[in-house]
Amino acid sequence: MSVPFFLRLEERARESNSLLCVGLDPHTEFLSENSPQAAFSFCSQIIEATADYACAFKPNSAFFEALGPGGMEVLGKVIQVIPKGIPVILDAKRGDIASTARAYAKAVFDVLQADAVTVSPYLGWDSLEPMLADPQHGVFMLCKTSNPSAYEIQGLRVAGGEPLYVHLARRAIAWNRLNNLGLVVGATDPVALAAVRSSAPDLWILAPGVGTQGGDLEIALQAGLRSDGYGLLIPVSRGIAKAADRRSKALKLRDEINEGRSGWATNPATGLSPHLAAVADG
Repeated sequence: MSVPFFLRLEERARESNSLLCVGLDPHTEFLSENSPQAAFSFCSQIIEATADYACAFKPNSAFFEALGPGGMEVLGKVIQVIPKGIPVILDAKRGDIASTARAYAKAVFDVLQADAVTVSPYLGWDSLEPMLADPQHGVFMLCKTSNPSAYEIQGLRVAGGEPLYVHLARRAIAWNRLNNLGLVVGATDPVALAAVRSSAPDLWILAPGVGTQGGDLEIALQAGLRSDGYGLLIPVSRGIAKAADRRSKALKLRDEINEGRSGWATNPATGLSPHLAAVADG
């Protein structure tokens, strides 16, 4: 009997004592040469160095696609060398309807054998349904992204006056029929992260943007953690890829995340947990 994705993710988080999601982004600047073979070597080295401290791995499909057919073949091989028991989230931001959506689901889960995928909600429920059909496969839906212009669309006010990203968080609760839907919310906007956590208290959140994009780790943890100290994945790619000692860097990040988690508690002065306090202050 298959185990639902988020149960496996939480088991891995507890087993590894980690909420670190290691990104596998073979930028050409990191490769010895611009080839699929160099991308495989780069990713394999990161996997070997960081697997003990990774709650999950997140290969970014775009960098493999840019290497042509050989790059896509290597993407499949990279996923296969990730140790069993560590969830693989394919960062592909898929989103389409009908037979196209079903083909994307087959490509991600059956062909590439990823455990989860990032998707766009722009086309609505029927574009997500094929990805969510099997509870052992997870989906992280874009909600409030980490890029500077995200507010142009995601911050628009909808009926009732709430931002679109809050509306999406509420819709995700309704769409989470098999308990295999999570959200993507950038760590670069802790007020938005806190608002989403307040609106969707139980969903897992993938929170990119710590490090290179300027997101503050401690604040992101305060804004996005669930009440049980889980429910938040912190993806890091460049920070690990550029490190002279990637294993030590992953351990340091894992420990910094856990230090932030240990300080997560209700503020006795306000009676609010940190993510709700952030909303109040924002």
